[in-house]
Amino acid sequence: MSTAATATAKANGAPAASRFMQSRVGKRPIAIPKGVTAALKSGALEVQGPKGKLSRPIPSTVDLKVENSAISVTSSLPGRDASRMQGLYRALIATMVKGATEGYTKTLELKGTGYRAEVKGTTLNLALGFSHPVNYPLPSGIKCEIPADSKGTIIILTGADKGLMGQTAAKIRAFRPPEPYGGKGVRYQGERVREKAGKAGGKGGKGGK
Repeated sequence: MSTAATATAKANGAPAASRFMQSRVGKRPIAIPKGVTAALKSGALEVQGPKGKLSRPIPSTVDLKVENSAISVTSSLPGRDASRMQGLYRALIATMVKGATEGYTKTLELKGTGYRAEVKGTTLNLALGFSHPVNYPLPSGIKCEIPADSKGTIIILTGADKGLMGQTAAKIRAFRPPEPYGGKGVRYQGERVREKAGKAGGKGGKGGK
């Protein structure tokens, strides 16, 4: 705590260590857009909007106020722990509000001869060079689209829950991560894969590219 803050604490008759500190970002209210509702129910914050409904448990050390179309976050922890917790939950709740309002998108690319993706109902079917297809049931709340002009090589995931969508994309990528020799596999759109030079060929095992 700064010298000025310590002096203020003493002037108010409270020990410096017991004063609550606030995060500069965390103390900013989170605006609730039109068409989105937020409410505290049984120790959890529920946010509902055009893109879906999200819920997150709120610990007893975090205090929320939902009023005037905004959510304010404070923490009852002492010292710097209060500002850390305030900043963390302010970020998590802002992510929820954005997800319920606009949603999030994650795009994957398939690289490799014969690699294809197809959606049937709520199952993503993948051909990834194995002797068998990979069938992945999509989690509830995650939608998957395969653009027709991509010939099955582009997977677009959308959803309100940013964390769940990230886990889903990571799971799909893990079925066949891009290999360092040639880059075949599943990668995030725009991901740069560091490729290694292939084994040397030709006489004496030397050469290659």
